[in-house]
Parts: sequence; C-alpha cells; structure tokens
Amino acid sequence: MMDRKLFIHVKSARTLLIFTVSIGLAGGFLAVVQARYLAEIVTQVFLRHVPLSGVSTALGLLLLVVVLRAIAAFGSEAAAGQVAAKVKSDVRERVLQHLAILGPTYIKREKGGEIALTIVDGVEALEPYLARYLPQVALSAFVPLTILAFVFWNDPLSGVILAVTAPLIPFFMILIGKGAQAVSDRQWKTLSLLSAHFVDVLQGLKTLKIFGRSRDQIEVIARISNDYRVATMSSLRIAFLSALVLELLTTLSTAIVAVTIGLRLIAGDLSFSHAFFVLILAPEFYLPIRLLGTQYHVGRDGVTAAKRIIEILEMAPPLSEHKQTTLRKPNVLGRMAFDRVGYTYAGIGPATLHDVTFVAEPRQMLAIVGASGAGKTTLADLLLGFIQPTEGRILIDGTHLQDVPLGWWREQIAWMPQRPHLFFGTIADNLKLAKPHCSDGEMIAAARKAGADEFIRSFSEGYQTFVGENGGRLSGGQLQRIALARAFLKDSEILLLDEPTSQLDAETEWIVQGALRQFRQNRTVIVIAHRIHTIERADQILVMQEGTVTQMGKHRDLMREPGRYRELVLAYSKSSGEGA
Repeated sequence: MMDRKLFIHVKSARTLLIFTVSIGLAGGFLAVVQARYLAEIVTQVFLRHVPLSGVSTALGLLLLVVVLRAIAAFGSEAAAGQVAAKVKSDVRERVLQHLAILGPTYIKREKGGEIALTIVDGVEALEPYLARYLPQVALSAFVPLTILAFVFWNDPLSGVILAVTAPLIPFFMILIGKGAQAVSDRQWKTLSLLSAHFVDVLQGLKTLKIFGRSRDQIEVIARISNDYRVATMSSLRIAFLSALVLELLTTLSTAIVAVTIGLRLIAGDLSFSHAFFVLILAPEFYLPIRLLGTQYHVGRDGVTAAKRIIEILEMAPPLSEHKQTTLRKPNVLGRMAFDRVGYTYAGIGPATLHDVTFVAEPRQMLAIVGASGAGKTTLADLLLGFIQPTEGRILIDGTHLQDVPLGWWREQIAWMPQRPHLFFGTIADNLKLAKPHCSDGEMIAAARKAGADEFIRSFSEGYQTFVGENGGRLSGGQLQRIALARAFLKDSEILLLDEPTSQLDAETEWIVQGALRQFRQNRTVIVIAHRIHTIERADQILVMQEGTVTQMGKHRDLMREPGRYRELVLAYSKSSGEGA
C-alpha cells in the first residue's frame, strides 16, 4: 500500500523499478549459466583429463558470463539509485506543496522541528527502502524460483530440500520483524521529539536566557539524546540477531544439501557434474532471501518515515485545490458574503465563531474590530481558505468558496498576517516573494507606499541588505513595513491586513493610511485594526465579540449608539493616547 502511494505520480520511477528487477532477474539467470559452465569445465579438466585447450571456448564463455553478471549487478544498483532519487525528489516536492495548501493553520498545530525532520531526513531515509529493499522483495521471489526449477531438473531430492528449508527464513524474518517494527517506530518518534525540542530551544533561546533557564535545557536534550541512543542500540541488536539467525539457517540448509549430495555421490546415485552444479547453486538460491532480511532492517527507518509522509499527504486540505467550478474569474471581484458561518477548532469544544453574517462590497474598506480572542484572525483564516467553516457558507459572487479553485483564490488576496515572517536573504528577495518577476521600480514604489523605502536606503547595501531568519537585525516596525510593502507589491484584488499599523509611528502610519486610501479606490481592503485613524475611515465596521458580529456600520453611526464599539474605541484611545 505504501509503495503504491509513493509511486503513484512517478511513472519514470516505476519504469526504472521494473528495469531494476528485470536486470536482477537476468543476473539470477546468469548465475545458473555460470554454475553450469563451471561444473562442466571442472568435470572435463579434473575427471576426464581434458587439456585446457579443449575447454578454451567454455572458459571464454564463462568469463563472458562473469562479466555480464557483474554488469547486471552494477546496472541493477545504478537503476535502483535512480529510482530512489526520482521518488525522493518527487515526494519532497509533493510534501512541500501539500503543506503550502494546508496553510499555516495546520503548521501551527505541528512541531516545526518534526516537520523539518520528515521533509529532510524522513525523505532521505526512503532511499534504502526504495533502492535496496523494494527491488530485493521481487528478486527474492523470482530468482530462487528460477534456480529451484534448474535444481529440480538436475536433482529432484535437492530441489525438495531447498523448497522445504527456504520458507523457514521468511518465517523467522516475520517473527523478528514484528519486534524490529516497534523498536524502529520508537526510534523515529524519539528522533522526532529530539529534533522538535532542539528547534524550539533554539527559537526560544533569547527568552530562556532572559529568565535564566537556558542551561536547564541541556539536561532535557541530554535525556532525549540518551533515549534515542537506547532506541538505536535496540534496533541494532535486533538487526544483528536477525543477521545471525539468517546466516545460521542458510548455512545449515546449504550443509544439508551438501551432505545429501555427498552421500549419493559416493554411492554412485548422482553424477559429479550434476552434483557440483547443484552444490554451486545452493548458496545462490538462499542469497536473495538472505539479502532480503538484511535490507529489511536497512530500510526499516524508511518505512517508518513513509508512514508520517503519507499521513501528511493524506491530510485533506480545507478547500479543494483542483476542483472544477463554474465560477467566472472576473478582473474585479464582486461581493464576499459570510452566511451564518461558524467554526469550531478540531470539531470539538466551544465554537470560536458562530452565526457570523455580513457582506463585503467590492472597492470598499471593511474594518474588523474586537477584543483579543473575539475571532478576528479566525475570520481571516476562513477567508484565506486555511480552514473550512464547520457550519454556514462563504460566498464569492454567489459561489460557495469550497467550489473555487484554492490556488486561484489565494492569488486574488494579498495578506499581511499579525506576525509577518521574513526569510534569510536580502530585503529585495523578501519583497519579491509577492511578485518574483517584478521590476525594481515596482518594488521601490511598493516600499514607498509602506513607508519602508527611507529606512531601507539608510542601509549601506540598500535593498540588497541581508536580513536574518524572521527579520533578524530589523526592528518590529521595520519588519512590519517590509511585510506591508510585500502585500502592496502583490497588487491583488483584495488586500487583507491584520494589524497593519500596530508598530508604526505616527508619521509612517499617515503614509500607510494614504496608501490604503489609494488602494480602496479600485481594490477591496479588509483590515483587522485597533488604531482609530484606520477604523474611522472604513466604509463598514464589524464589531466582533465572543465569536460573533454584534454591531455593524460606519464609525460615526456606531459612535452615536451605546454598545461594544464605543467601549473599544474609548479603550483604544486611552491606551494609545489618541482622541476619539
């Protein structure tokens, strides 16, 4: 089942896998031919005293078979390596694409270190499984059968011994494999925990230093590392035990064949040529099965990692990525409507949102306000398709959002989250994430609208200045302005901003407000905001409280009536020193 899911989209890899097995089968047949020539040459030279010149042709053919068998072994290994490389590349790309489709809501529920381990080491661990174990499964089934047919043809009794003893090896492999699977799962789980904890410690090192708790983590990491060491040694112990059992079984089985052949050869019931031929083939018969046991343990980590990879790939996206729709894709989007929308995280517990109903008209500015935990960010996640409503509908021009192609829909939205992220690279690289093929003029114009151009030019390298992961070396306000410039640069039909001016000074906020006023002339702007200067200029304001919309209207109208909006405005004014 796992094999099919890994290979389902890699036709070239499936072809290479078939080619790999075919070469391996050819190698098995060549082993039979090699044994036949060797048995004939030994019989002719040592028993019949034929000079070497008389068997020169046979010697030449034997040498050719040996060379062909070596080429087959090399070709099979090379093709298997290509299979693994193609599948690893495809799987890693699919996992990253699927994580992008699942969105940040799914990522936030997972451990960052564990996800990174799965994408890097987990996919890499597939190579032994794909390149060695998987081809060996087919070879261990077909090569022994081919050899067994020739053995039966030459010596039926030896064929019976081989047929009876061969199943003992898979039987013991299964018994040992059950224990190996549990140990391998525990080993991978411990490694995932270690990776996740180590990444969390690195990301929170500043906080740990401030509170004087950084050195305590040394003991935690040491304990997890020791657990991983114990699990690894347990896995190795089982692997060595398995190798011992397999070697013992194959040695005893080969010895039984050799003893019976020797007794019958002495009694004159079997010719030397046939006896020597069967004796040479006996180890070759057990070799693929023995190698299967060895490769089973080598590829065990890949099987465990594949379970986690498939788990991620089978996670259903909140909206369909490829679903066809009758929705027209106009140049300017129309109305966005929430119709009695509700959402409950993980489908359990109290509802985060319930009975949310409103309409966002095109080319207008909608402001969403409310206390922390009121459901504002959840509302944005629903609109972006990161999560799906548990009840109600979100309509785009009258079409259900679930019937809209997710990729196209996200292209229509430029989003600036509450905690924007910058990647390691230049400022220009981070800006061009929104529009990779934009000109420098477009990039600079977007930075000016966000009030970022001046401070960027103050750096010695300007837009080519390198910033660290998550905006290292930048202040909170500078990071926010770059993220805002990135949203402006995308120039989408909908601009969705979560607290766009929370860390800006008054002068920069005024610049951004001017840019927003310009944008709303031909774009739909949705702002989650606390600043009064942002709220009061909105065409429509939604007031959220405890997961639902309690008030709706313009700033002036809402200020005339008592209610939650007046309380929020007065609280914002008092905390920021602004006037209502």
